[in-house]
Amino acid sequence: MTETIDHHRRRLVGAAATALAAAQFGFTGSAGAQAAPPAVKAGTNTSFGPLKQIDAGVLNVGYAEAGPPDGAPVVLLHGWPYDIYSYVDVAPLLAAAGYRVIIPYLRGYGTTRFLGPDTMRNGQPSALAADIIALMDALKIGQAILGGYDWGARTANIMAVLWPERVKAMVSVSGYLIGNQEAGKQPLPPKAELEWWYQFYFATERGRAGYEKYRHDFAKLIWQIASPKWAFDDATFDRSAAAFDNPDHVGITIHNYRWRLGLAEGEPKYDDLEKQLAKGPVITVPTITLEGDANGAPHPEPSAYAKKFTGKYAHRTITGGIGHNLPQEAPQAFAQAVVDVDGY
Repeated sequence: MTETIDHHRRRLVGAAATALAAAQFGFTGSAGAQAAPPAVKAGTNTSFGPLKQIDAGVLNVGYAEAGPPDGAPVVLLHGWPYDIYSYVDVAPLLAAAGYRVIIPYLRGYGTTRFLGPDTMRNGQPSALAADIIALMDALKIGQAILGGYDWGARTANIMAVLWPERVKAMVSVSGYLIGNQEAGKQPLPPKAELEWWYQFYFATERGRAGYEKYRHDFAKLIWQIASPKWAFDDATFDRSAAAFDNPDHVGITIHNYRWRLGLAEGEPKYDDLEKQLAKGPVITVPTITLEGDANGAPHPEPSAYAKKFTGKYAHRTITGGIGHNLPQEAPQAFAQAVVDVDGY
């Protein structure tokens, strides 16, 4: 599957026009649908409808919603340092196909807030997964298709392992991303270690202070490294960068990366979950994995994780200079994968 990105993205039509085009081109969400999505350009849409808020678990979660309220639920999860705007072009395509699309701000981003001042600002991956289960409970969603990349893909992977009955199917960028602290302690070859430079930076108090002071510049640098051929403009970046002004963003980010290296403790209530994840369990739910051909962020080769998916499975490499933020850079390819995995 190929998706060509117009680096001079135009914003000529809004979400309504995109939805109309989807209907005209027969992009539907029925089981087994294989129709090609309409030729929407990345960057066509610049906003969602009014955001919503709901209490869920330890959080008051901010989220965007699109599509009919009785549509099949799709929950789309963003990564670091990105936000819900990664899906600003995907959402109208899926909404036009009849899906109910939910795109939450993860803890530490945007309008999502902790309900209690004393709750640990915990960034460990199992906590993020528990957050989304709590959100689905609050929204009375029993089962959903999940889609994600980066932190979002890891969260979706964990949910598919720990709560498979809640996951109808999954689209996971960069494949199988479940890790554990013991694995995180193992040294990598020097080139691979170099790619994780920011993880070691965050292990220091200098790194925490630097990210606090320069979080917007830091995030822009990560965007440029992770997607070297994506010519995003300042307006696109600034829309997402506003999410990093969340008062817990730095704390969640630092804790996440320190936890991975075994330099920070998690919460005891997640210990049993972490023990299950430490075994490297297989994922049984139907899955399509995606990878951009120009992903500059650390990521495994598809051959390294294919056997981790024991349900119906397919992998797609998306060409055309597509980087780490695949749903925003290649919205058609991502939306099509959601429709196709629904047919599995």
